[in-house]
Amino acid sequence: MSREEFEEAVGEALDLVPEGLMDHLDNVVFLVEDEPEPGEPDLLGLYDGIPLTERDDLGMGMQLPDRIFVYRGPLLRMCEDREELLDEIAITVVHEIAHHFGIDDDRLHRLGWG
Repeated sequence: MSREEFEEAVGEALDLVPEGLMDHLDNVVFLVEDEPEPGEPDLLGLYDGIPLTERDDLGMGMQLPDRIFVYRGPLLRMCEDREELLDEIAITVVHEIAHHFGIDDDRLHRLGWG
């Protein structure tokens, strides 16, 4: 899958997130990167920010946006076909959005979004 197709797939995954939930994503950007940082070759996505559950109202207007990364290389390597890749992209997007809302990996795994 080309980078352009991959970015479109991430956009389509975002379109599947309920609008009411997306309305609560404030100051968050989604980025597609080819690879994660060295030492994390199997990392599919990453939430880089302050979860809503840990924020206070002081100074939030001056914060840089939270970032959600989706890593193309690991997702392409782990999936055997396009259908599986599209499913994994959607799972990764939901997983990282959940971190924005303060849901940790253990809870996500219990909910089937690990």
